Parts: sequence; structure tokens; C-alpha cells
Amino acid sequence: MSNKPERLLETPTGIRLCALSTIEDGKARNFVIEVAGQHFHGFVVRRANEVRGYVDSCPHMQMPLAQKLDDYLTLDGRLIACSWHGALFEFENGLCVGGPCTGQNLRPWPVKIENEHIVTGH
Repeated sequence: MSNKPERLLETPTGIRLCALSTIEDGKARNFVIEVAGQHFHGFVVRRANEVRGYVDSCPHMQMPLAQKLDDYLTLDGRLIACSWHGALFEFENGLCVGGPCTGQNLRPWPVKIENEHIVTGH
């Protein structure tokens, strides 16, 4: 058994993550948030003025998707990619469309744009 605490799977609403302009169009960014001594690991993907957030855990083996900081997308930026085992996920809904967990989904992390900032929310 590990003494390591489990990662949180959600965050409170209203946390200001960053200015929208700090994530380039077609790119992603990792976030680690401490809540009551526990940690949440998630990432946000931006497409134009639309953002999607997901818990940073591949449904295949419950590992973080990126081996390199903020490297969550395929080279063409169309899909979210797990760099460990090659699973590919749709931006819009986190559905796995290729790889070892086809048909499963990334766990959504509700985020939104508010006053040119990305904030947690429902």
C-alpha cells in the first residue's frame, strides 16, 4: 500500500487559472491545484475562443497523458494524445477514437472563459 494521497478528480468553481491569451490557439496547458492539502492534476485545451478541460489521467492505465510539460496534442493539434500508449481523444468530448482505450472518455474538468480568463466552473 502507498502512503501517497489519491489525486483529486474535481476542483471548486471560480478558481482563476490564467488569462486566455497565455494558452495559444491550438495548444494545451497543464494545471496542478492544491485543495485542502490534496492535489488536482488537469489540463486545458484551447481552440480559438473555446476551451475544454480534462482531468490529467488516461482511462487506459490512469496515468497522466503527457510525458513532457503541456504536450497533450497530436502534431497537427486536432486530437488529444496520450504520449505513453498512443491513445487519441477528441477535443470536444474527450472520447477515445484510437488506441488501447477506444470508446472510453477522458474525465471532463469544467472550465469556462470569463472576462478573458479561464476559470473553473460548471
